[in-house]
Amino acid sequence: MADTIIENRVFEKDNFSEKVMAKGEYENCSFKSCDFSNSDLANITFIDCEFGHCNLSMAKFKNTALKTVKFNNCKLLGINFSDCNNFLLSVYFENCLLNLASFYKLKLKGTKFKNCNLQEVDFTEADLTNSVFDNCDFDRAIFERTILEKADFRTAWHYSIDPTVNRIKKARFSIGGLAGLLDKFNIEIE
Repeated sequence: MADTIIENRVFEKDNFSEKVMAKGEYENCSFKSCDFSNSDLANITFIDCEFGHCNLSMAKFKNTALKTVKFNNCKLLGINFSDCNNFLLSVYFENCLLNLASFYKLKLKGTKFKNCNLQEVDFTEADLTNSVFDNCDFDRAIFERTILEKADFRTAWHYSIDPTVNRIKKARFSIGGLAGLLDKFNIEIE
């Protein structure tokens, strides 16, 4: 039996935390003001989909495929994105709460995060080459053995990135954000 294929549908105000979402492939679908909190989205494929004003906090993404998926004004607290199927993984986040999420070991080259809270997010061993962090808060976020080459942090804040254990060649930072690169050295900057 082939997986269900759902195309060009709009889901509005659906509560998937109370009903099970059909397994299959969702292509060019929009999810507006839907509740996915604590939902099991395992083994579902999303292609060219957009989530707007949705709550996906603590949803399970085991082997979930996110292929060119946009999240706008979404709550994504505690999501383990490293459980996703990483083949053709492509995401965009704008005005999202991503606190306590994990991107452990994911290849996220060129990913854009705009106006996002990324507090206590785990970026350990992730590849964020050419990614843009526009107006993002990284309070207590973890960067360890992370590839940040050519990433743009110029309007980000609260990050603490150790240049001795992360690859930051040609990454862009503002003068005011340089302290976040020197935290390890316990020096005072005035």
